[in-house]
Amino acid sequence: MAQTHFEKLDLRGAYLIHNNIFCDNRGSFTKYYEATIFQDNGIDFRVDESFVTVSARNVVRGLHFQDEKPQAKLVTVLKGKVWDVIVDLREDSETYLQWRGFELSEKNGLSLYIPQGFAHGFVALENDTIMLYQCHGQYLKEHDTGIIYHDKTLNISWPLKAADIICSERDLKLQTLEQYLQY
Repeated sequence: MAQTHFEKLDLRGAYLIHNNIFCDNRGSFTKYYEATIFQDNGIDFRVDESFVTVSARNVVRGLHFQDEKPQAKLVTVLKGKVWDVIVDLREDSETYLQWRGFELSEKNGLSLYIPQGFAHGFVALENDTIMLYQCHGQYLKEHDTGIIYHDKTLNISWPLKAADIICSERDLKLQTLEQYLQY
């Protein structure tokens, strides 16, 4: 089996990970995480929390983060396809307040490593999209927050019409970037 390829992104510490998918007449096998492979590529990551979301087409989730003790995340689409977005919220970063978007799907075999200090969100581009989250760091409900997905300052290019978006009540009440910066 070929080696997993780690593509450094221009947002310091973030990686697009090209997973190797081995297929034969039985089906497929994909390894999404192995500590030594990540460490060999300069990523100190351990899994403290793991969960799955299932989303209908046009569901937007995010932009989420913890305002205290932020988590690093490794996200992978197990079924379907998403437009995945990360926003650099690290004040000491040369890419502070910049965002990037990536298409992740079961077919392209990509995962996204998101270091601590980023907001994260996605829109499901297919029905029944299944996303696997592996998180480094403890989940702290009282510090779980976010920035509204359609923030005017961030001006994220979501690949769908605003009228088609399905969003939770919680996510529709998230703060703007301006409100976050005043915090």
